[in-house]
Amino acid sequence: MWRRKVILIVDDEPRTRQGLKNMLESWSGGRYEVLTAEHAPQAMELLAKEPVVLLISDIRMPEISGLSLVERLSAAEAEGEAGAAYRPAVILISGYAEFEYAQQAIQLGVVNYLLKPIRREKLIDTVERALQIGEERSRATLLARMMDRKLLEAAGELNSVAEPVKEALRYVEEHLEQGLGLRDAAQHVHLNPSYFSVLFKEQMGMTFIEYVTRLRIQKAKELLLQTKLPVGEIAERVGYQTTKYFNKVFKEYEGHSPGSYRNEVKGQAPEVPGPNEDPNEPN
Repeated sequence: MWRRKVILIVDDEPRTRQGLKNMLESWSGGRYEVLTAEHAPQAMELLAKEPVVLLISDIRMPEISGLSLVERLSAAEAEGEAGAAYRPAVILISGYAEFEYAQQAIQLGVVNYLLKPIRREKLIDTVERALQIGEERSRATLLARMMDRKLLEAAGELNSVAEPVKEALRYVEEHLEQGLGLRDAAQHVHLNPSYFSVLFKEQMGMTFIEYVTRLRIQKAKELLLQTKLPVGEIAERVGYQTTKYFNKVFKEYEGHSPGSYRNEVKGQAPEVPGPNEDPNEPN
């Protein structure tokens, strides 16, 4: 099951636009919707409202060049503007072998640079590789966005953490799906619970209970987005005995219920159909 995504072709030459569109539609077999734009402003409008996973743009166009279009797309992404949550992979095309353009394209993170006239085999090979790179970038972006910042900060300080706390962290990781508490961890590292509680907060910048809760929510987010497991099973896997309590804690930390979080974040991420998936399969 997947949602159709868009490939956008931008070129001021009608013949080139239509030729690329015909080749990609023939190759795609309905897996992607191929849209076209004759100039950069029209492309920006489409990028703001369509789930574009790949942008193919001519470099030399009137008023706004293909390079300027990519720069504007990067700026919109950095500023968090609507429609720029996920930046598409980019292929630039040109009728000239211009080294300066190629250099600038690389700096902007463009996947490839094609010279006209474009052979079908070269186009398809480049598009397939670009889509794979774009999918990997989107997945990395998504994982970075869902990481708990306090856990990341704590992980960055692990080299200076006392050995009993490090051992406690390993213990928590290994027993997360169990109903472990501070006393369990303190006993595992052979420390008095009161002393361990103070030491943990001093070393980690948060209480033991907060750390465990944040770790459980983090693991739950990963399972929500990377699996199709029902919420109840995810709750059990991260150590909650009841789905109701898991939902309550998750909403306190993320502002959404687990189901809403899954739908919202997955709805933002571009999904690329696998080679054996049926584009006509109902959602």
